[in-house]
Amino acid sequence: MKKLITAGLILFSITTSFSQELKEVIYSDNAQKLKGLSITSAKGENQAGVLILPAWKGIDQEAKDAAVELHKIGYNVFIADIYGEGNVPQDNAEAGKLAGHYKTDYKAYQHRIQLALEAFEKQDVNPSKIAVIGYCFGGTGALEVARANFNVVGAVSIHGGLSKSADRPNGSINTKVLVQHPAEDKSVSKADYDNLEKELKEGKADYQIITYANSGHTFTNPASNDYNPIMAKRAWNHLIFFLDEVLK
Repeated sequence: MKKLITAGLILFSITTSFSQELKEVIYSDNAQKLKGLSITSAKGENQAGVLILPAWKGIDQEAKDAAVELHKIGYNVFIADIYGEGNVPQDNAEAGKLAGHYKTDYKAYQHRIQLALEAFEKQDVNPSKIAVIGYCFGGTGALEVARANFNVVGAVSIHGGLSKSADRPNGSINTKVLVQHPAEDKSVSKADYDNLEKELKEGKADYQIITYANSGHTFTNPASNDYNPIMAKRAWNHLIFFLDEVLK
């Protein structure tokens, strides 16, 4: 059974499946087909939701596992497709090129995230109770959500890039922000860290930055050489505490 809804730039469809499984959700950005993944419980629009922004290679196992675990504890979850069908990186070089494009053209990145939010809102989720979390490149996206003041109650950057272009002024930040930063992340400079903290302070944000010792860039990902199981567990517990605060 398929359901098709057309609204603006979005073509939205849901293919039914068992509630405990991720299901494909088709939406679009003009001619570009986007294929997200969703796991929801049909309990009406009072269900709180979490939008996941995946890392630089697109929807990966870490994002999928997080979605399933978050659903087990009561959240409806949607994993965004930022790159679109036919644009799946095959190696680090391709991933770097695609992610670099959206980091530079931050408005295009914000637009793709907004489309994912709109697709998510058409499911059984309360649009006033959505938080966004992101891993790596997706962590950069979570900060872009906060900068754009999208209608979300929380944004979590998990080992994300913290920098933004120097010509972008700091503005107000209305959503609550959690930054989970690995202490040994060589991709984030001290200047990046300091500038983000300055931005959050000047934006009068409700924010928290947690630094995890002895942790490289992708410390939460079991498939990574940087994986630190102790710190990954702590980061997960901190994430759940934050989501419980802003969504329940």
